[in-house]
Amino acid sequence: MKLGLTLIFFLFLQLLSAQIQDKVDFIRAEVFVEPIPKEKRIHGTVKYEFNVLKDVDSVFFDAHNMDFSSVLVDLKRVDYDNDGKRISIQKKFKKGDKHLIVLTYQVLPKQTVYFLGWEDDNPNNNQIWTQGQGKYTSHWLPSFDDMTEKVEFDMNISYPLKDNVIANGIRTKIVGNHKGGALWKFDMQKPMSSYLLGFAIGNFEAQQLKSTSGIPIELYYEPKDSLEVEPTYRYSKEIFDFLEIEIGVPYPWQNYKQVPVQDFLYAGMENTGATIFSNTFVVDSTAFVDKNYVNVNAHEMAHQWFGNQVTEQSGEHHWLHEGFATYYAYLAERDIFGDDYFYWHLLETARALDNFSGEGNGEALTDSSAGSLTFYEKGAWALVMLRERVGDGNFRQGVKNYLHKYAFKNVTIADFMWEIEKASGMKLTDFEETWLQESEFPFAVAKKYLIEKCPSIAQYFLLEPYKQEESIDEDMLMRFWNDSTSIYLKRQLILDFEDNIQDEVLSKIISGEDIIVRQALAISVSRVSKTLKADFESLLNDNSYVTQENALFKLWQGFPMEREKYLDLTKNIVGLPNKNVRLLWLTLALVTPEYSPDSKPQYFKELSGYTDSAYHFEVRLLAFQYLKGIGAFDDQTVKNLIKACNHHVWHFKKSCRKMLKEFLKEDENKERLMGIYPTLSLEQREYIDKTLGK
Repeated sequence: MKLGLTLIFFLFLQLLSAQIQDKVDFIRAEVFVEPIPKEKRIHGTVKYEFNVLKDVDSVFFDAHNMDFSSVLVDLKRVDYDNDGKRISIQKKFKKGDKHLIVLTYQVLPKQTVYFLGWEDDNPNNNQIWTQGQGKYTSHWLPSFDDMTEKVEFDMNISYPLKDNVIANGIRTKIVGNHKGGALWKFDMQKPMSSYLLGFAIGNFEAQQLKSTSGIPIELYYEPKDSLEVEPTYRYSKEIFDFLEIEIGVPYPWQNYKQVPVQDFLYAGMENTGATIFSNTFVVDSTAFVDKNYVNVNAHEMAHQWFGNQVTEQSGEHHWLHEGFATYYAYLAERDIFGDDYFYWHLLETARALDNFSGEGNGEALTDSSAGSLTFYEKGAWALVMLRERVGDGNFRQGVKNYLHKYAFKNVTIADFMWEIEKASGMKLTDFEETWLQESEFPFAVAKKYLIEKCPSIAQYFLLEPYKQEESIDEDMLMRFWNDSTSIYLKRQLILDFEDNIQDEVLSKIISGEDIIVRQALAISVSRVSKTLKADFESLLNDNSYVTQENALFKLWQGFPMEREKYLDLTKNIVGLPNKNVRLLWLTLALVTPEYSPDSKPQYFKELSGYTDSAYHFEVRLLAFQYLKGIGAFDDQTVKNLIKACNHHVWHFKKSCRKMLKEFLKEDENKERLMGIYPTLSLEQREYIDKTLGK
């Protein structure tokens, strides 16, 4: 019995060793990829060079649902095992030897590679892009889910010249007449983890910049968005230059690219030297006020150092990625928008963290299962307070030493903290306990810091007792208002105390204050009085689509006799990338009986048309919600809703599934569904059968 347990334990240790695969070192990969869009398939070949560090009798690659037509070791065919998740090659490799493995395969990726636009007749909206965050590149390339395996990946992508191909590294050449298309060749010079490998293909053009240090910066866009390039990428060079100076370590890669894509899963993804981000950040100058790319831009750029150049060993060290990228993005915004912006944003995140932990949901930064609020916002706060503790000079030197020492390697929190302790000469055990290991957020400490650093926040907290007791009078409030030049304090006073301010004073605020103060007022006012009517009418022309949206709805709601006038004034406004103003306008036009009766079929056709998969999921969701609100689902809208229930963006899919279930609670709607059931795809019918319990 003892012998059996010993053998099992030995085999278990061997299995762990194989999982880690630390007996070999993969050096370089030459990747050849051919996307087959109509089939949503990838054909590929990858050549891996590796050194043997210790005698080993197998190597493996993570490979999900791949079919291999050829597996070669040093150009000779070998046997292999493929369990659908991993390919293992059983062969003895001796210490000190160098080998080449060549894998030829094809795969229908269930995730990570997304093919968009091939289901309609518009070739200009066809896109292919990847999102390999964490460990998902192995769904389209035999690679390594383990972040500690760093490889120099050189990409070769076979695709026609009609579109542009973007990938990691420098594009060295385009070879024509390759399989009826072209071979796009990209060169990387430094190693990286597999999850940072990425590419995007589509109808893109690029604007070329150079950082002050000489790094090429490529800003991609679709030709239809040419007029929005400047506001979308506003401050990009300034952010890049700022980060190089602030971090104190040169940008670690050859070049930097940014490309906006349709229906991206998140705000952005920091693929090495090639950020892919959501095209909802492609904005005009008016939308820039409401929703801009500056923070995401700086966040993904900061990841090029924190996450890409130095990479966490495992999930409990995720702070070293997201907390750092969030913090340096905040510093870049501070450099652009000023101290007041920076501190008020920190107050906003501190309150969110305080509420989160106050509800018993607090998480430690060392908890590998913590959520985004913890890793991003609490992580950034930890760095704010660490810098305050050790001083600017020591903090910068520690960060610089850390990045130099662990460049292109993997790190732990202990590695970083040791570099800060060495640079500062301080023991930081108590700091780690409070900010990294405790689940609760120390709001009192954060509040004290903000009051000391930001006069307008200090002024604001003088009003806190009155807010809690709901006893503030307008005279006191306006004394604070008139004594301050901070637009962020004034915005917060509007959001907190608008009910305490007379309409005559609000009228003066609308005519005399900054755009973000006016926006706060447009959001906060629940009912537009006759006194404020003319002022709110002026907001229909304000340079904020959020303000315009709120002003339109509240004027339409408050003054029924003038609805036609307000609809006429706003009929040509589209709004944010989610078409917020246009979708609201169409809905209001449909439910205003006297407004353009002959045009209502056209308005409905447009509104329901926005539920089609050709549009961004944010546009579709808003259109679904408006149509649901007015009870106007037609058969095509229902079909579009069913299709959306299998979308690749989870929160959109979840919302649509919930909406469909609510729709099907009515028996008459179930009957309607059965009428269109035969026209659905097999996947859609299977989902309907499951939903109806068949």
